[in-house]
Amino acid sequence: QVQLVESGGGLVQAGGSLRLSCAASGRTFRNYAMGWFRQAPGKEREFAAAISWNGGSTYYADTVKGRFTISRDNVKNTVYLQMNNLKPEDTAVYYCAAGGTTSSVARSGGDYWGKGTLVTVSS
Repeated sequence: QVQLVESGGGLVQAGGSLRLSCAASGRTFRNYAMGWFRQAPGKEREFAAAISWNGGSTYYADTVKGRFTISRDNVKNTVYLQMNNLKPEDTAVYYCAAGGTTSSVARSGGDYWGKGTLVTVSS
């Protein structure tokens, strides 16, 4: 089992920045690719970003590419999502997930999920 806890969400004005964190415990963190997903009110959950076990490979949804950066620290067992130039349409609950590979996480999510952190972007 892997336990994931997200933090760092909040209210920000359009054009602002936030950094989300996801702390992992349980099984060896570095064995897993990690991803960030989000779910806006009334919409399905969607993929945002993924990173390989060693940070050497990243993948982004077109909607966040160039504005969001995913990174990880395998010593701190934490994955981050730096979000810049936020837009009102970025408002959502953001979830982190742990899975086998970057592509599998991006395609179908993770084997383990956190409970999410709310990001609200005001116009």
